[in-house]
Amino acid sequence: MTEGIRQPALAPPLIRPAMPRAADPTAELEARYRSVWADRMRGLPFVNPALAVAAVGFRRVDGDWVGVMVTPWFLNLFLLSGGGTLWGDIPAGQRRYLEFPCGALQFIADDDPEIGPYQYCPLIAPVTSLAGMDAALAAARDAMATVLAPPPAPPAAGDAAPAGRETPAPEGTPSRRAFFRRLAGKR
Repeated sequence: MTEGIRQPALAPPLIRPAMPRAADPTAELEARYRSVWADRMRGLPFVNPALAVAAVGFRRVDGDWVGVMVTPWFLNLFLLSGGGTLWGDIPAGQRRYLEFPCGALQFIADDDPEIGPYQYCPLIAPVTSLAGMDAALAAARDAMATVLAPPPAPPAAGDAAPAGRETPAPEGTPSRRAFFRRLAGKR
């Protein structure tokens, strides 16, 4: 008989509101992840000791900060509040989709005691397949270019490509397929 037993109500997940950053978060992020690397991650089997910590390409997008974090254990697209329209406070662990020029991307919320709430879109983890820091930085720059590049315009009615064939992107515009092939170590 469990009729008289009441289950305690679950508390809603706590959300620490993000404080909008006025300044570029690059130095703060690099300092934090260098500390994490030195204190907790060094020597673990899934890290790539050929990599270092770098914040790549952080810039304002719709008023918030977007860039790529490279560490010896992940390469992620980061979103931090800058007081713009992309950011939305959600509990750590919750996922949300955001529209970028390349299309919708899924971000996962997290909260670090030193840098505060942030959201990330995993790009490469683990990063053991990356040959070194040059490859990691190239992948980070390619990721930013791909995320912020609008998709190519559809061909005009008379310029349609034959069925089953890709239409080449305009010069200098990385394709999503090329980006993910490069991340996988294929050219």
